[in-house]
Amino acid sequence: MAGLDHGSAAEAAIEQLRHQLGASPEGLFGQALHTLTEGGLENLAEAMKLVLNAAMLLERQRHLGAAPYQRSPERQGHANGFKPKTLLTRAGELQLSVPQVRDSSFYPNALERGIRSEKALRLALAEMYVQGVSTRKVAAITEQLCGFEVTSTQVSRAAAELDGVLLSWRERALDCCPYVFLDARYEKLREGGVVRDAAVLIALGVDASGHRQVLGVSMALSEQEVHWREFLKSLQARGLTGVELFISDDHCGLKAARKAVFPSVPWQRCQFHLQQNASSYVPKQEMKAQVAADIRAIFQASGYGAAMGLLQKAVERYEKSAPKLARWMEENLEEGLTILEFPEAHHKFIRTTNVLERLNKEIKRRTRVVGVFPNEAAGLRLATAIAMEISEDWQTSRVYITFDNNKL
Repeated sequence: MAGLDHGSAAEAAIEQLRHQLGASPEGLFGQALHTLTEGGLENLAEAMKLVLNAAMLLERQRHLGAAPYQRSPERQGHANGFKPKTLLTRAGELQLSVPQVRDSSFYPNALERGIRSEKALRLALAEMYVQGVSTRKVAAITEQLCGFEVTSTQVSRAAAELDGVLLSWRERALDCCPYVFLDARYEKLREGGVVRDAAVLIALGVDASGHRQVLGVSMALSEQEVHWREFLKSLQARGLTGVELFISDDHCGLKAARKAVFPSVPWQRCQFHLQQNASSYVPKQEMKAQVAADIRAIFQASGYGAAMGLLQKAVERYEKSAPKLARWMEENLEEGLTILEFPEAHHKFIRTTNVLERLNKEIKRRTRVVGVFPNEAAGLRLATAIAMEISEDWQTSRVYITFDNNKL
């Protein structure tokens, strides 16, 4: 077996892997499920190892264009055994078997993507320890994850290696994206001994092929409008073109920045957040269901004219019983009707910013481990690594929106 000494422990582990697989990656997925079922969370590391090994084998099969021992005219090369690799994760130490090919042209993305976000999380914890702002518990966790006693030199070296990859991704060239979703979330970081809220700006685009991709990520303590303007300018400078519609909530500073950088592109305000905002203007609990139904009817109208007619009736209905609500509806709900000028088949995809929900949930789940970031770079590093992984998944998954070039 290439890359291994006969009789070594690594070779024995790979022979065990082959036995578990029965020459089939699908068999290893079943073994992983059985491991979790039998041992619960105590066997999580073993299950992760089985799943990663299976995913890497499937990826090698796709790379080669053929299964093991299969004769096929589409075959692009030949397998060349495995190499052992130890991966330190929060679930524990994983002893992996990385598939090889004869011309060394393959390295599994299934492994590389997971490593990036794990590195970013470890570095955030390590920086906290080095700067003396963490507890002994954080220091112990960091040493266990990183596999060594953390020093500032080691943190800097590891950060530089990862940051180069992430920076290249953040600065990659962009192209035509008819629909662009914008969102902001906030993370805590320490500056000059004071804990402050820093905005994490995210842009997600649906490209001309109908696939989703994260266009950009930015983190800063600067004033909202300045941050948004610089972020949008960076997207424009990287080649973002063909934008037909921006979709976002009414984030502070975004409206002015958007008009300054993309003045001719229309804006759709998130209907989900409009519904939520309306409830705070309803004076009585028993009115909320009716108000919600009225707003849904406006958003689901057959066209812009019909929607505006329903809006006017709703304003008149609530002028006396809920004057603040009526005024708010008149001033805000029209911003949620822009999609009515776009193809009806696209409405369910572009009426809200819910498409960003998975990304935001994953960022929140990972950043909760850190709590307070030691600096902007640490926060941006982790947010970028997560965004990069999810964006790569989206680019190889099913089409999100099907475009008819004659109708958009």
